[in-house]
Amino acid sequence: MTLYAVTIFLSAFLLFQVQPLIAKIILPWFGGSAAVWSAALMFFQISLLAGYAYAHWLTGKTKAARQWQVHGGLLVVSLALLPILPSPHWKPTAVGDPTLRILLLLAATIGLPYFLLSSTSPLLQAWYVRRTGAQVPYKLFALSNFGSLLGLISFPFLVEPNLSSHEQAWAWSGVFVVFVLVCGVVALKSRPSIAAVNAGSVNEAAPAPQAEDSAALDWRELTLWVSLAACASVLLVSLTNHLSQNVAPIPLLWVIPLALYLMSFILCFESDKIYQRWLFLPLLAPLLGYMAYYIYTESGNTGIKTIIPLYAAGLFICCMVMHGELSKRKPGARHLTLFYLMVSLGGAIGGIFVAIIAPHVFKTFLELPIGLAACALLTVIATWDVEIPRLGPWPLRLALCVGLGALSGFLVRHEVTAESGYRLMVRNFYGALKVADDDPDPYALRNLTHGTINHGSQLLDPAKRYITTSYYGETSGVGRAIRALRERGPVRIGSIGLGAGVLANYGRKGDYLRIYEINPLVPPIATTQFSFYPHSDADKAILMGDARLTLEKQLAETGPQNYDILSVDAFSSDAIPIHLLTREALVLYFKHLKPDGILALHISNRYLDLAPVCAAGAQYFDKTARTVSDDGEGGSYLSSSTWVLVTAHPEWFNSDAFAGADITPTELKPGFRPWTDDYSNLWQIRRWQ
Repeated sequence: MTLYAVTIFLSAFLLFQVQPLIAKIILPWFGGSAAVWSAALMFFQISLLAGYAYAHWLTGKTKAARQWQVHGGLLVVSLALLPILPSPHWKPTAVGDPTLRILLLLAATIGLPYFLLSSTSPLLQAWYVRRTGAQVPYKLFALSNFGSLLGLISFPFLVEPNLSSHEQAWAWSGVFVVFVLVCGVVALKSRPSIAAVNAGSVNEAAPAPQAEDSAALDWRELTLWVSLAACASVLLVSLTNHLSQNVAPIPLLWVIPLALYLMSFILCFESDKIYQRWLFLPLLAPLLGYMAYYIYTESGNTGIKTIIPLYAAGLFICCMVMHGELSKRKPGARHLTLFYLMVSLGGAIGGIFVAIIAPHVFKTFLELPIGLAACALLTVIATWDVEIPRLGPWPLRLALCVGLGALSGFLVRHEVTAESGYRLMVRNFYGALKVADDDPDPYALRNLTHGTINHGSQLLDPAKRYITTSYYGETSGVGRAIRALRERGPVRIGSIGLGAGVLANYGRKGDYLRIYEINPLVPPIATTQFSFYPHSDADKAILMGDARLTLEKQLAETGPQNYDILSVDAFSSDAIPIHLLTREALVLYFKHLKPDGILALHISNRYLDLAPVCAAGAQYFDKTARTVSDDGEGGSYLSSSTWVLVTAHPEWFNSDAFAGADITPTELKPGFRPWTDDYSNLWQIRRWQ
């Protein structure tokens, strides 16, 4: 069994190590959106389903003597796809939802290796059962998940901080070659046994059924298998998406939920004694309630010291119940690969629901509340016949139904309330956008919200409509910089991120204004719900697509734009597009800026201190960096903000426009490793308060 165990462990380790690795490499190509990980997770789940279906077909429909030949041949072919570095050809060239392009990119880059890794555990377990005649080795399934867990945990803490993305891809490819060799040895060792079984038979691929599992499975049992697995998958992807949208789309926040998800698999399938209903059902009820409460409280802006532990604990308990009930229903040897197939089918359905269906059907992130309600409902169904000693099944049934009703009522009421009062609610791959009118004394405002963060406001009073608001007021870093530049005449302004178009309010006749925006939903909102951009007298245009790709195209086709100031403010909720702050990005910005131009980086963030990233970039290019903090106390229409201004002409800070400003040198942390397209590490700049 040792060789089987080693091969399964190695395949699982590689299977889950490659997920954050490849997703982080392609993240900059698609705007740094949190939805990139959701799309990637969906690909991984569909590939897992394909791998399990292949294992089910190979062991059930293919002659036993040919199975090792088919699988061995595919292993050899997969080596031709190494190393797993995606081609730049896959960078997006059109505006819109890039989900299909992400799926095709992943299929072309790691499709066959990932498919074969996915099939390894069920296939080798089936071969082991056939060769030895033993019972189903479900401990190998737990070992597989343990290998997956180690692969995940090692990435953000060992691999990512120490290796560049290219080094990671080459290292993974090298270990995959070792896996192919070991798996080939296992296939060869399985060959004599398979041939013996096949002797004198046309097709005896499946093991002989044992008495206890010879009966056909009921369709309701198969449906429950799929439903339990799908619910856990929905909760995994939707909770990960929620954290990535509001903190940062980074491997650490991808890995924590996925590791807990896998941990529940390990515990539930390692031993029948770990999942105990008397322990986990009482924990499930309050955690479902707390998670539901914190989706809506404080408009989803609860601090990460609360929200990350709460959601982590909630996800783990939910998955323990879903996978625990799944484990209690695991079949015998005859239905081994079918069981794995149904579990992976459920995982794929959950991923498709969150990554594809939800953004096109829902206006808000409704999939998370649906996942919580489904978890409660499936718990009721799965435990309906469970009896309490001397009391029977009805006390538990009554308690579960009351809890389900209370949770569902709470979620429905808050979803209805959450959707009321908005002028507009839309959603796509890049997130959820809302427009609402607010009436804080004494200023009535119209606000654009992306996720949970305000992305621009406009005063509704016609006499005050064109006062510059939110993070861009005249005392903000970018506002002061534009006023300083205006002292010498018309200004050429570039802005990455449109939002409500507030920055366009600085555009005057004779000015040149170009705004770079990736989300196709934003320009219609900025031009119809707000009037900053339409009102601007500057020579203006909105350029659609990822800012870096568009700037690169401009440089190649028309040359430098010669901006006086380039503003970088492309946050999605509170998450940051890391690829807009790397050294390579700064190279591009400075090529488009005049020699004495100003690069304005908006770094206001609840969870991350981005100042060291900016300081490292400024130091590398021998520029001066100053942090300009503004408390936004000039009126309720202003927001506190922090901007880092980077320039080769520090004399700008002596301008009257900076009089009275809170200006400090932007500090570089000792030992801080500068960010590049090949390396970034948000753990270094985390802010827990």
